[in-house]
Amino acid sequence: MKDYSVVEVNENTLEELIRHYAAKIEGGMKFVDRQVKTDREKRLDVLMVDSGGALAVVELKVWEDDGMLMQGIDYYDYASRHIDSISKAYEKSNIKPDQPPRLILIAPSFSITLLERCKWINIPISLYTYKCIKAEDDNDVIPVFTEINVPKIPKPPPPRKSVSEILEYITDDNMRKAANDFLAEVKNWDKDNIAIDPIQDWVSMKYKGRVFAYLGPRRRFFGFQTLDQEGNWPWLPVNQDSELDAIRNLLRTNIEKLKSGR
Repeated sequence: MKDYSVVEVNENTLEELIRHYAAKIEGGMKFVDRQVKTDREKRLDVLMVDSGGALAVVELKVWEDDGMLMQGIDYYDYASRHIDSISKAYEKSNIKPDQPPRLILIAPSFSITLLERCKWINIPISLYTYKCIKAEDDNDVIPVFTEINVPKIPKPPPPRKSVSEILEYITDDNMRKAANDFLAEVKNWDKDNIAIDPIQDWVSMKYKGRVFAYLGPRRRFFGFQTLDQEGNWPWLPVNQDSELDAIRNLLRTNIEKLKSGR
């Protein structure tokens, strides 16, 4: 059985390996040209064409380099502006000028910074890491490419509900009114320092920015979480108005503790 080792290569060798092994990057990928001169007196590393006929602009590095993203975008800009002339110059490669070009970055590794930036790039972009493998008794070097997923753009947070919208979850009219009236009462204990705020599907109660209780709605009742005498935050359901007396006393006690700094 042969022994294999990972070897380092320079950029010229990597370009040559891509010329011979383009299909190892992606099925149907074909090499077009390398060191193509642009209108800024610079040379883009490699041009390829994918299985769908889209031109692929390839930026290579043999080390981790965050700057390759901006370099690649510059070359992508050139290719996009000259797609018609490029497709004619390389007519035998069957580049389809009506297909949007792609940007491909190839390097041994990519930083988290580069990956996070890529998710905001509004062009077709693919990232591949590579290793070059060589058999102990053979001079041939074989590249192995691995596609790296670009992080997804985070979804925007859902619209923030108001306190009244949160309380609408309570279907029992009397209990919904009781919850609303109780929150108004708590606010009136100290209008300048007590805040009643929506927190996702709950309502928080704060004294000078510090939470002393949460109200959670249920279909036919509601409940509270607040600090008890044992130092826990238990769930305290309220099914009828009379049960609010104990909650009221507990909340007042906790507010007094906050006032005194305890």
